Amino acid sequence: MARRVLIAACVAAAAAFAVGCGSSGIKLSEDDPDHAGAVLFAERCGSCHTFDAAGTQGSATDVTDREIEDGPSFDDRPESVEDVLFAIQNGGFSGAIMPANIATGREARQIAEFIAKYAGPQAPSPPG
Repeated sequence: MARRVLIAACVAAAAAFAVGCGSSGIKLSEDDPDHAGAVLFAERCGSCHTFDAAGTQGSATDVTDREIEDGPSFDDRPESVEDVLFAIQNGGFSGAIMPANIATGREARQIAEFIAKYAGPQAPSPPG
């Protein structure tokens, strides 16, 4: 009985940590056309990429703290829809650790359009 309680407590703690880790919330309202892309980004990309519009902090901010799975910060790096689709389909660029086809079809396009619209220091801030 004590073992079950311990296992349940560990599972609950891990779930709470995973949900709260590296996320401060999506900056787009639910009726925004780019909201679906933001949600998909947060779910599938946010653990490795920082992107304020999606409320994620997955990238290293200090080069000495960098880990192999830290992807680029889209707050600092503008992107095009075509480049993001290429990265999604091929697992990033030049041997990156990103898994290929982390999203496909319509979902990949939603993520790519969201990133392309709000990525980079000159991009507009998300409304809302």
